Amino acid sequence: MSLHEQFAEDLALYALGTLQGEERVALEKHLEGCAGCRRELEQLRGDMALMALSTAGPVPPRRARQRLIEAVAREPRRAAVSAKRSWWMVVPWVAAGALAVGLVALWLQNSDLQHRIAGLQGQAAQQLAELQRARDVVSTLTATDAMRVTLVAAKTPPQPQGKAIYVRDRSSLIFLASNLQALPPQKAYELWLIPTSGAPIPAGVFKPDAHGSAAVVEPPLPPGVQAKAFAITVEPEGGSSAPTLPVVMVGLGE
Repeated sequence: MSLHEQFAEDLALYALGTLQGEERVALEKHLEGCAGCRRELEQLRGDMALMALSTAGPVPPRRARQRLIEAVAREPRRAAVSAKRSWWMVVPWVAAGALAVGLVALWLQNSDLQHRIAGLQGQAAQQLAELQRARDVVSTLTATDAMRVTLVAAKTPPQPQGKAIYVRDRSSLIFLASNLQALPPQKAYELWLIPTSGAPIPAGVFKPDAHGSAAVVEPPLPPGVQAKAFAITVEPEGGSSAPTLPVVMVGLGE
């Protein structure tokens, strides 16, 4: 379809004086550079003038002319290429938009799956750590090379008792106590590792339960310390850097 054919119907409406809006502006701009359309417009205007002069009989009512103009205006017109496009030209844009929406949905789904996987990995790591800790406790309790020390009350009948199980190579220590006496407020028992040389090493602060039982499991200790004894003293709840006399319980290595 040529550019002249696109403006053919607009020329007729323009000659009648009914073309308005953007179509009128586009046509007038086209007429400025198109001699052919200007000639066709002049021919249309001449034909309309001849028809007006040759028409016999009474002048038609104004309403009839208005109806004719409205009927012509309602007729479908071919749009200029610069103003409208065929539906198939929009299809690639629609497809691109649908693809973008799909990609965003996949990205969100992938992000959610990654968060879930990270959460499951964290839970698995925590469970593995707890399992390893349980294995370490069992290994310390059953180790054949562990030093087992029974602690008794100093200078009193051996009613309170404590047992320390220590594996030097792993710096692993488990201490179990029973029949311990209740403590004054803001006080706690503190376990000490007495090395073969050097100052006593703090090995955990604890309080007995209502039955006098207590335990210290895997306290942080320096690696490879050779122990000759373990002792218990009464200290402030936060612990002490050195034992406070008197020593409540003491036990030598077997």
